[in-house]
Amino acid sequence: MAWNSVSFESILATIVAVLFAIAGVINLSRRGAAKRDFARWGYPEWFQLLCGALELLSAALLPWQQTRVLGLTLAGAIMIGALFTLLRNREPFGHLAPALVFSALIVATLAVRG
Repeated sequence: MAWNSVSFESILATIVAVLFAIAGVINLSRRGAAKRDFARWGYPEWFQLLCGALELLSAALLPWQQTRVLGLTLAGAIMIGALFTLLRNREPFGHLAPALVFSALIVATLAVRG
């Protein structure tokens, strides 16, 4: 199979989908560091569940061409909120780095899409 922009886009979208699915499951489980972080940032308990559900929805929309733009838009909105939270709370680079990687993957997928 020859590499082309469509297959590369699908690979990037799949990577983003897997990462958002993992993040969604972590947030929906409300365990460990993620639970402590949301509390430390001053968010109500339900907000972590909402974030997890939106992350899973984004992941579910990404694999298919027909819904990919919607999934990327939702993922981008989630990352804007995440980056805002991290910067507002002056989180160390260790927290910021994954958010920047997620954001870069979203932008790259959109760029390949054209």
